Order: sequence, then structure tokens, then C-alpha cells
Amino acid sequence: MRSEAQTAALGGGATWRTVTLVVMGLLGAAVLVALIVTLGNANRARDRALELQAHSYDVMILARTLSGTIARSEASLGRYVISGDKQLGQLYFDEWLLAGTQIDRLDRITNDNAEQQPRIDRLRAAYDARGQELSLTALNTSYGKNGQALARYYQARKAPTLIEINKTLDTLIAGERALLDQRTAAAMGSVERSSWVAGVLAVFGVLIVLGAILLGWFTINAVGERATALADAELERERADELTAAVATATAELRVQEAKLRQIQKMEAVGQLTGGIAHDFNNMLAVVLGGLELARRSVAADPMAARRHIDSATEGANRAAALTRRLLAFSREDSLKPETIEAAALVAGMSDLLDRTLGDAITLVARDEAAGCCVRADRVQLENAVLNLAVNARDAMNGRGTLTIVTGATTLASEQVGRCAAGDYVTIMVADDGCGMTPDVADRVFEPFFTTKDVGKGTGLGLSQIFALVQQLQGEVSIVSAPSEGTAVTLYLPRVADVVPALVPLLPTEIVPAAPPPPAMLDILVVEDDPRVLTATIGALEEIGHRAIPCDDPLAAPALLAANPAIGLIISDVLMPHQTGPEMIAALSPLYPHIAVLFVTGFAGEVNVAQFGGHDVLRKPFTLNGLERAVATAMAADRSASTAAAQCDPIAAE
Repeated sequence: MRSEAQTAALGGGATWRTVTLVVMGLLGAAVLVALIVTLGNANRARDRALELQAHSYDVMILARTLSGTIARSEASLGRYVISGDKQLGQLYFDEWLLAGTQIDRLDRITNDNAEQQPRIDRLRAAYDARGQELSLTALNTSYGKNGQALARYYQARKAPTLIEINKTLDTLIAGERALLDQRTAAAMGSVERSSWVAGVLAVFGVLIVLGAILLGWFTINAVGERATALADAELERERADELTAAVATATAELRVQEAKLRQIQKMEAVGQLTGGIAHDFNNMLAVVLGGLELARRSVAADPMAARRHIDSATEGANRAAALTRRLLAFSREDSLKPETIEAAALVAGMSDLLDRTLGDAITLVARDEAAGCCVRADRVQLENAVLNLAVNARDAMNGRGTLTIVTGATTLASEQVGRCAAGDYVTIMVADDGCGMTPDVADRVFEPFFTTKDVGKGTGLGLSQIFALVQQLQGEVSIVSAPSEGTAVTLYLPRVADVVPALVPLLPTEIVPAAPPPPAMLDILVVEDDPRVLTATIGALEEIGHRAIPCDDPLAAPALLAANPAIGLIISDVLMPHQTGPEMIAALSPLYPHIAVLFVTGFAGEVNVAQFGGHDVLRKPFTLNGLERAVATAMAADRSASTAAAQCDPIAAE
């Protein structure tokens, strides 16, 4: 029989064991909780590291892509300088705009890194300076100065701006790679610290709970999960390396295909316009030929009827001239020429072009809610953007439906639409009732080379170029679309003072400002390589009372000037074989500074007189009144320049 002391000892041992088990259970639970928290932190650190690694890879890939885009643009410019092929010039220009878009995207994805922002700013400044250098080379090539353009191009290859771009890109990539290494090291350090803490807790738990098999099983399972996580991280890194190699391979292949894609887009646009343009020209030619035929038959019997028929033919010819000027202005490849534009007037002026492009099955509705509000932009680029949106809308409606273009005005708060600044904006909305888009497609429509059209029917460059243009104008773009409910794209452009410059007359019969009084009879040298145009110009000058001296070769002009010292004006074509008009005048001006100059051209719709040495420019076709006014203006400008020079030089004035 147990004594009371033994019973008390057993009872005390049972109590101690119970307390020990409770304490061990609590300590085991604490160890288990600590292990779970440690593993959760390790998993979050791993996920964050993988996310940051992917972001760094995106930055480096985009930087390499930008470097390739700039290289392709400059290579296209070099081929344009050598061959003079304007398609190569357009390819250079498009590639250069794409590089600017990529710099904007690089700026956005590195916005969270304060160290990268100064590099992005240096890169943007070098890109702008480089663009100005290359634009001079392209401009020289456009006017046939291939020798000078080639010299500029080779000089530009060694320019500091190119070195700065490459250096900045390398610095940016190196900085991102260093940041990637830091992030990887930090993630590995976090995993190592988590592993060390888990090991200590596991040993402590084993020492406290020797028989806790369940706790040991959880610990082993946790160690296994950590090993799996490390293996997954290594696998993700290998996949990222494979993705980098795949992007490099795709970039190399893309260089070969981009030229073909751009050519397809140009041919598609030409095909859309050709039918309507041919129809309009046939109508105009029918008016001209019919009027002349009727005038020929009635000139003897009824002079008044003959005059009416001639007036009708003249009107048809004027309409053809206006259409030609619009097409030339639309297709020119000049650099941006910003001007103050009334949005509603721009859309109204495009009505004929839109009707011909969209076809008869599309109903065009234009509404003006802007009340005369104006923007500052390049007219041709803005017209091209509106036309591109209209063509996309037509395709979304399968060539049949209603297209609505609304111009308006609004006031936006800061970043109310995209990243726009607070202020007043002019809106141009192009809406259709077509198939619409899903949200995931609408989010990607402005990405370069993204398209929903079938293979061979679109390049995916049109909307990205519109986005780049609007960003360049400090504006924004919004798109609202839903499946089966149509799409509405709105351009937000900063509003400027509502002052629209005087319209340049498109037709010779339009009302123009009063010209200086016509000069007395002049001896005029006419330099023109086309014999028919030369004969017509000579006849026109003689009709308005001047003596014209023909010259069909610019190289023969010096001899004619020497043989006719009374010549007071040179009228010259711009594009001629052997020597262009501006080149000829540049060589003659030092020898004959007293002779006035008037250029005549039919090549461009909107000429820039600064490119012609400040001399006046008359556009073809012209009327007798237009020619007489241009001669008077050129002579008046020459007299003003001579007076100003005399006032600046007292000796010359004496």
C-alpha cells in the first residue's frame, strides 16, 4: 500500500508532467507560428523580387529596342541620301517618331526610379538635338543637294549627340542591371535570413519537444517548400533569359519586315484614294473639254455664249488645280510646320477628301460645337490623323454605317484625361457605329504594330503615330468602345488664342489682297525646262506688257544675263535638271544683287519662302492677274530690300 508521501510524489510528478506538456505545447505552437510567419515573409520577398526582376528586364529590353529603332532610322536616312528614294526618307521619319514614342514609354516605366529620370531627360535632349541634325541632312536631300547631304550625314555619324544617345542608353541599362543585381542580392539575403531563422526555430523546437513528430513533420515540409521556391526562382530566371534572347531575335527579324509593312500601308492608302480622285478629275476634265469644244463651235456665231463656255472650262480647271494642291499638301514629307488652326474649319475643309476615301455607303456627319476654338499644330499632320481615324472607323463598320466627327471645347483638371495638364482644350471626336472593341483590345490600340485587322490589311502603326503626334502637342487621347456599340476616339489638343491666319487662296479666281502697283515694262529672264510651260509663261508676260527672254537650261542663265544687262527680274522654276532654281539663284546673286527673283513651282502646296532665300514664290497653275501681281510684289520686295541696305550703309546711300 502506497504511503501518503509516495502518493503525493506521484501526484506532484503528474502535475509537473502536465505543466511540462502544456509549456512544451505552447512553445511548440509558438515555434510553429514563427515558422509560418517566416515562410510567408520569404514567399512575399520572393514574389517581390521576381516582379522587380521582370520590371528591370522590361526596361533593358525597351532600351535595346530604342537603340535599334534609332539605328534603323539613321540607316534609312543614309539610304535616302544615297538613293534619293522618298520612301526611304519617309521610313527614316516614321522610325524617328517611333523612337520618340519609345522614349516616352521608357520615361513612364522608369517613373518610379529617381536615379533613372535624369538619364531619361539627357536621352530626350540628345534625341531632340540629334533629330535637328538629321533633319538638315534630309532637307538637303529633298532639294537635290545630295553631295552636301552626304557630307552632313557622314559628319553627323561622328556628332556628339549620337555618342550622347548611345552613352546614355548604356548608362541607363547599366544602372538598371546594377539595380537588378541589388534587388536579387536583397532577395537572396532575405531568403537566407528566413532560412537561418527557420533553422534556429526548428532546432529549438526539437530540443524542447523531442517527441513532437508532428512538429518535426511541419518543419521538414516547410524546408521542402523553401527549396521548391528557390528552384522556381531559378526557373523564372532561366525563362527571363530565354525571353531576352527571343526578343533580340524578333528585333532582328523585325528590321527586315518593317519596310515591307510600311509599304503595304502606303499602298493601301493610295488604293483607297485613287478611285475617288480619278472620278473627280474625270468630272473636271469633262467640264474643261466640253466647255472648250462648245466655245470653239460658237466663237464666230455667238461670242457671248463662247465666253460663257470658256468661263465654265476655267472653273473646271480651277477646281482641278485646287484638288491637286490639296493632294500635294497632304502627301508632302516636310518637317512639322505649326500654325494656328480652327478645328471646325479643318474638318470642314476635309469633307471632299473624306467623302472620296470613305465611299458612298458611309454617311458622314460633322458637327461644330467648338465655337471657333483654335489649336496650334501642323495642318497636314492633323488632317492625316483625322483621316486615319476615319479610315479605321470605316473598316470597323465594314464599309457601311454612320461616321460622326464632332469638334468641341472643354476644360480639364490636371490628369483628368491621361497625364494632361489642367487647362482649356479643343476636342476632335471621331465616332462610328461599328463592331466596337473589348476593354483589353482598347487598352492596346495605341501600341506600335498592334492591330486587329487580318494579315496584310494593316500594320498597326497608324494609331501609334496619332498618339505620338498628340503627345508632341502636349495633348491626350481617349477611347470609348464596347462590343457591338461602336467606338469613339477623342483627341484633346491645348487651346490657343482664337486667331486664325488669313487663308492662302487655293484658286486663282479667289479674292486676294491688293497688290503693289504694276511696274513699267521690264526685261525678264524666264528659266523653265518644260518647253510648253516656257512658251505659255513668255506669252503671258508679253500679254501684260513685259519683254521676256526665254532660257530652257539654268546653266545657260549666266550667259543670257551678261548679254542682256537691262534684265531686272528672273522668273525661275524650282526643280530642273542639271541645277535647281534655288541653286542657280544662289550662284547668281553675288554677281547680280540688283536683279529681283520670283520662283514658280507646282511641287508643294504650302511653300516656305525661307527655303528660297526669302524670295517670293508663285504656285502653278496661275492666271495673268496672278502673274502680274507676283511680278509687282517681287519688284516691290526688291526695292524695299535695296532701300533697307542703303539705310544701313551710309557710303552706299551716297
